[in-house]
Amino acid sequence: MPTGSEWIAGIDGCPSGWVVVIGPVSGPLAPKAAVVPRLADLVHAVPPLAALAIDMPIGLPDRIEGSGRGAERTVRPLLGARQSSVFSIPARAAVEAKDYRQACDAALSSSDPPRKVAKQAFNLFGKIRELDCWLRDPRHPGFPVVETHPELVFRRLKGDPLVHPKKTEPGKSERRALLLAAGIPAESLDAAPPRGAGSDDLLDALACLLTAQRVVSGLARPHPDPFERDRFGLPMAIFA
Repeated sequence: MPTGSEWIAGIDGCPSGWVVVIGPVSGPLAPKAAVVPRLADLVHAVPPLAALAIDMPIGLPDRIEGSGRGAERTVRPLLGARQSSVFSIPARAAVEAKDYRQACDAALSSSDPPRKVAKQAFNLFGKIRELDCWLRDPRHPGFPVVETHPELVFRRLKGDPLVHPKKTEPGKSERRALLLAAGIPAESLDAAPPRGAGSDDLLDALACLLTAQRVVSGLARPHPDPFERDRFGLPMAIFA
């Protein structure tokens, strides 16, 4: 296995933690997949990275205007019938609340118009907090980490919004074909997902890997562009 920053990674959340796929920066992609319980475990599970793209929000504003961060508002209209996959992330105080009622109260007081938290979004808050803490930890390895969204990646690959939901067999076939055409080898797409991850999680992580590849080559674009940063300096943008 090469050493140094010769590898890139794509990550998606999964029931057992995080499914991570790594591939080389240059040459044909031959991704390898694994599940890690915590992001902090990456330092022991993967080689040094040139870039990492993750399907999880990065950058939490102190106040929300409208229907979410600028990243969500910019991306959602591009996805057609799949735009509901882009959740509205509330302000930092709501994400940091450990109780659903407290999260709703914090969201109401920090949004205009006032908006509570959807249960589906609240269930992601633990992973969002983990990522936020990992990025702000002084011990973070320091390689570039960007937020991406698989549905936006697939939309860019196809040129149009996808038709089928990702957990359906037609949806998986649609996404698999796009990844194959983008250079992901069939053997990686046909491999069983690592224990603790679903097949849709693996396809999403592979889509994230393509964003990491484009970050290194300078082709990834942020949404919105230009973008703002939160009070800790984290970018509030979805790259694809």
